[in-house]
Amino acid sequence: MKAHIYSVSQINKYIKKLLENDVFLNDVFIEAEISNFKAHGSGHFYFTLKDEYASMNVVMYKSYAEKIKFSPENGMKVTVYGYISLYEKTGQYQLYAYIMEPTGKGALYAAFEQLKERLEKEGFFDVSKKKSLPKFPRRIAVITSPTGAAVRDIIQILNRRNPNIKLIIVPVLVQGDFASKSICDGLRLINRYKNVDIIILGRGGGSIEDLWCFNDEKVARAVFKSKIPVISAVGHETDFTITDFVADFRAPTPSAAAEIAAPCLDDIKNNVLSLYEELSYNFENKKQKYENRLKNIVDFSFFKYPLDRIHDMKKQIEKLYKDMDKVVSYKLEKNEINFKNLVSRLEDFSPMNVIKRGFSLVYKDDEIISSINSVSENDIIDIKLSDGYIKGKVIEKGDLNAKKENF
Repeated sequence: MKAHIYSVSQINKYIKKLLENDVFLNDVFIEAEISNFKAHGSGHFYFTLKDEYASMNVVMYKSYAEKIKFSPENGMKVTVYGYISLYEKTGQYQLYAYIMEPTGKGALYAAFEQLKERLEKEGFFDVSKKKSLPKFPRRIAVITSPTGAAVRDIIQILNRRNPNIKLIIVPVLVQGDFASKSICDGLRLINRYKNVDIIILGRGGGSIEDLWCFNDEKVARAVFKSKIPVISAVGHETDFTITDFVADFRAPTPSAAAEIAAPCLDDIKNNVLSLYEELSYNFENKKQKYENRLKNIVDFSFFKYPLDRIHDMKKQIEKLYKDMDKVVSYKLEKNEINFKNLVSRLEDFSPMNVIKRGFSLVYKDDEIISSINSVSENDIIDIKLSDGYIKGKVIEKGDLNAKKENF
């Protein structure tokens, strides 16, 4: 009996049909840990599911991958739904996934936590980057559904609190696949318009799926880039979205956002009236105070009898002048006496006065002789006396101590 011979392709096709016709393998949920995750440029996901003892290749095509709300990561434990088939080219069987969710928590919650963590690291929630709300806005833009209860509540409260504020309604989708783009377009439109003081962005309550567009990363970045302060007013007080963290101010409800954005006109009037009364009271007090001061000044003796003060000052000046004259005269007299004494002392030391007392000056060639060493015998000398001079000749010179008997 001759054996039938098959090609590899035929065998792989046969095995693939067996796997795809298996009822159990066509509708399977697998819980395992992600490893070797790769998001291909085409949009497909390729990764491995593994447990303690084995592993399995998985492919999730773009049409299913783009519906996932969270970002798959290596080490994340997930539950994957799909069917098992064979990749004929390599002969490897793998799971073709339709749905994937994190184990232990919903995909939406996981996506929320992942985006929140990433934006927080980028500084989207920093208090220092949040813009302050103007106290007296003139124009408020409300970005929300034009048919929901939220917009009616906001309009009613704004008209009640301050009808002078101009309200601009920007109708957008707040639920569904196209809501994120619609909200981003509304934010960009108002920022181009610019002539708005505050933006209220929100909608009424709902499930996490209903509110999901306010957890979209594109919406979060559009809110962060807004040059106009944004109040996030999404759902009820217990509902929190990414928009709440990124916005400049979070209101627990749309109605509360209207209360926060618009100052009450009656309160403003009461404050103005209170300030006016306080200003009037302070003005009257100041006025009375300065009137009393003026009266005291007018009653002051200086203003009543101004010439008395001038006469007193004149007498004081005359006295000061006399005292100064006495001091100057005394100083001049004293200095004159000192001057005469100095002149007298100078005259006593004058060479002419010394000559008058019997002394003389001896010159040789117009130079005073102060030592016998300055002359020699037969030198001609001049002797100056008080009443004239004598010309002489040196006959002899000698030591003073040698001939004391001659002097």
